[in-house]
Amino acid sequence: MPTPDQQYDAAIKLKDQGDLEAAATALLAIVAEAPSHSLSHSALAVVMQKLGRADEAIAHAKKVVELEPNDPFSFAQLSVICQRCGRIAEAEDALAKNETMSARRRH
Repeated sequence: MPTPDQQYDAAIKLKDQGDLEAAATALLAIVAEAPSHSLSHSALAVVMQKLGRADEAIAHAKKVVELEPNDPFSFAQLSVICQRCGRIAEAEDALAKNETMSARRRH
């Protein structure tokens, strides 16, 4: 049986080929089996946003933040996803957290 990383690679190929529905299905299967696979949640945030499924996109972006709370990119992605989904206040909050974390890393 393929590992979550191998399944992720296959799902990303589907996304890159433009088959967003198949990519979403594949990624959802990964997180069902491996709920802490942050790469799949990150990709799901993007795919769901592109499919117009804003609530699901934001939920997966928030899951990445939960799984990777010390990674400023998690907050940057959440900010972008929220912005693209029209949730500007949430986007600004996530961006502020990203900037705070980035500033701490520089010191």
